[in-house]
Amino acid sequence: MSSPDAASTPASSPFADLADYAALPRVSGLALSPDGRRLAVSVQTLDAEGKKWASALWEVDPEGQRPPRRLTRSAPGESAPVFAPDGSLLFTSARPDPAAGPDAGDPKPALWSLPADGGEARLVVAHPGGVGGVTVAADSGDVVVVASATPGAADAEEEAARRKARKDAGVTAVLHERYPVRYWDSDLGPATSHLFWAGQLSAEDPTGAAAEPVALRDLTPEARPPAGGGEDPALSPDGSRLVVVESVPDGPAGQRNRVALVDPATGGSRPLVDDPLADVYAARFSPDGSAVVCVREALSSFAEPPDYTLLHVDVASGEIRDLTAGFDRWPSAPQFAADGGSVYFLADDGGRHAVFRVPVAGGEPVRLTADGAYSDLRIARDGSALYALRSAYDEPPTPVRLDPEAPLQQPAGLPSPGALGPLSGTLHELTATATDGVPVQSWLVLPEGASADSPAPLLLWVHGGPLMSWNSWSWRWNPWVMAARGYAVLLPNPALSQGFGQEFVRRGWGSWGEAPYTDLMAAVDAALERPDLDAGRTAAMGGSFGGYMANWIATRTDRFRAIVTHASLWNLDSFVGTTDAAYYWEKEWGDPFTEPRRYELHSPHRYVDAIRTPMLVIHGDRDYRVPIGEALQLWYGLQKRGVPSKFLYFPDENHWVLTPGNSTVWYETVLSFLAEHVLGQEWERPELL
Repeated sequence: MSSPDAASTPASSPFADLADYAALPRVSGLALSPDGRRLAVSVQTLDAEGKKWASALWEVDPEGQRPPRRLTRSAPGESAPVFAPDGSLLFTSARPDPAAGPDAGDPKPALWSLPADGGEARLVVAHPGGVGGVTVAADSGDVVVVASATPGAADAEEEAARRKARKDAGVTAVLHERYPVRYWDSDLGPATSHLFWAGQLSAEDPTGAAAEPVALRDLTPEARPPAGGGEDPALSPDGSRLVVVESVPDGPAGQRNRVALVDPATGGSRPLVDDPLADVYAARFSPDGSAVVCVREALSSFAEPPDYTLLHVDVASGEIRDLTAGFDRWPSAPQFAADGGSVYFLADDGGRHAVFRVPVAGGEPVRLTADGAYSDLRIARDGSALYALRSAYDEPPTPVRLDPEAPLQQPAGLPSPGALGPLSGTLHELTATATDGVPVQSWLVLPEGASADSPAPLLLWVHGGPLMSWNSWSWRWNPWVMAARGYAVLLPNPALSQGFGQEFVRRGWGSWGEAPYTDLMAAVDAALERPDLDAGRTAAMGGSFGGYMANWIATRTDRFRAIVTHASLWNLDSFVGTTDAAYYWEKEWGDPFTEPRRYELHSPHRYVDAIRTPMLVIHGDRDYRVPIGEALQLWYGLQKRGVPSKFLYFPDENHWVLTPGNSTVWYETVLSFLAEHVLGQEWERPELL
């Protein structure tokens, strides 16, 4: 699907053709070797049939001298790389075990090890429930894996027998005795995530023999992991302690998270940080194992949004200190510096996702990065450098090297297997003024050729969350695909967006239809003051919370020619009762039976009669965060009232659209809908729909 403006896009741009766009390599999952001489990343590319993305591991030179090279190759793919102290590379993969018999069945994800000096990878840990994650002790090399286990299974043989018995009997039913019952796109139970001790693993055998099966020991047989799995464990460097996240009850049908300390030798555990007023998670040990740093997220309430800080915990005494008291941002992903004297962390700040350093002894956090959004932070063991993946709206995730001390850095990217060609436009930063005088930051992607003589149509994109911000590259919602077809894309950060201070979040708390809406309209008004944007050709789009806002916008104004609403909240009463974590949303909205006021004021479905704008509704049936009933109610309401509308339904997608074919159809349908209503072209039905 193209528009008359698409000719201005460089012919070499991969964004001008959806097949080329789907084939772009996608980098994630950075790992750093103990000697600091090797980086490994996961790279997703289309499989041979073009029906799914498969991941392989690549090596990247930390010095930026050598070109990247591929390390693994298999049809199932490899992911989650982590180095062991001996330099071997551990990863998970569902590739078949060469030593398995003909009746082994389809392989489950297992843990594999690739020797430091190359050679064949070999399977080192398998489990009937599949291996979902791994943590390695930095000094001893001891390994703990995450795997799914059924209640009462004493070992792997009994686990396999229980699974086979259910399958042979045709039983898929699950008996629930506590809330919740599902998470994201998965039904919970009967199996849950457990942590298994695997000990020290050998990367290779000098005789070339296959690895002997590792006898796993369950460290958490009675623990209750958070919904979706407690896959955030960390071993102390010497392997003598393990910190895990556990779920504990928080009122009727509610839960919160605490951090517990597990003794791998005995399996005994004790709470390390158990705060009845907060979720605590993301715990990591200091280099000497004497302390832990973790995130404390204050539980939200009807009156207040959550707030975040970092806690320093002495393992022996249990003494807790707040490292970021008074810091008006939300820290995440903390890690100790190599000498233990500082903690590095990430936080949204002014439309960026920055790296910060804070002294353990006390002091103000220092921002180390100027622009961009950082993830997968890795710290050289000698303290000489930091490594991370950096992205921005004009750069996909790319490995970079950072100085551990220098503030406001602009690091150059290391040679990457995910390098891009030219973009289909330019990136700009805008600031508008809200109705209450507060500044509202936005990103604007402007297509090539936009000018006062040829102004571009404008697409307003509203982010999800809502407690997040537009700050990084996105493959699922990529504005450059739209820019390649002549559209400008506005990405505002309205009230409720993080990275602008607690009061900025508070402005929209429990009142989604007020400040978030007026902030968005102020951002649009400010953008349309530019002569290179066409105020007469505009549309609004959003997913999740952004979908809620798209629906709300449709009930408030007819200034847009079209609205696209993806995985959207429509009837807040029904949403809160059917989402996968109702207790979380009730904290903000209240019990709909006893505190209905916020639902009455801010639920879009109550104002359906006001909608005049053509709408495209998109939803996946495997979406348990915003269940499909929201889309069905919205679609019926539009059709009953004769509003021009279409419904793009994905039976097997979740809150996101993840498969290459469905992603392509998503873009094709959105582009056709916009071309019809914004550009005045004839509707062109996607060929495969």
